[in-house]
Amino acid sequence: MNVRSFQLSDYRLLTALLADVLTEECYEQTMEAFARQLSWDSELVLVALYESEVVGVIIGTIDNNTGYYYRVAVHADHQRQGIGKALIESLRLRFQQRQVKKILITADEHNEAVLPLYESLGYVSKDFFRSFQQLSIIAG
Repeated sequence: MNVRSFQLSDYRLLTALLADVLTEECYEQTMEAFARQLSWDSELVLVALYESEVVGVIIGTIDNNTGYYYRVAVHADHQRQGIGKALIESLRLRFQQRQVKKILITADEHNEAVLPLYESLGYVSKDFFRSFQQLSIIAG
């Protein structure tokens, strides 16, 4: 498995992955945030590849020296194999390279199921940004 920055050639496969993994409402919100993040800083959108297939994605953003994990998604056939953890760790390293002061996890109604994944990596409830604002509002 390889984690790298999003490339335009990933777009079709990535949107198909998100459509498969996310609910319709979550997909619509995520696609809006994804488009905005690509226009701001595509280096904070990472994809996981397995044998050249896009199997995971993480979308992050930075606002006022705070890094936010916005959405992580892994294809159902590849879950529980460490891909989500690898994506989170790779984005954490990007945040460190950018010298963010604090990292928060967006804990909206769509992310509740993955909060234990973050906890397994050492994040605690004070690291969860419980807001129903969309990424465009957070980083806008």
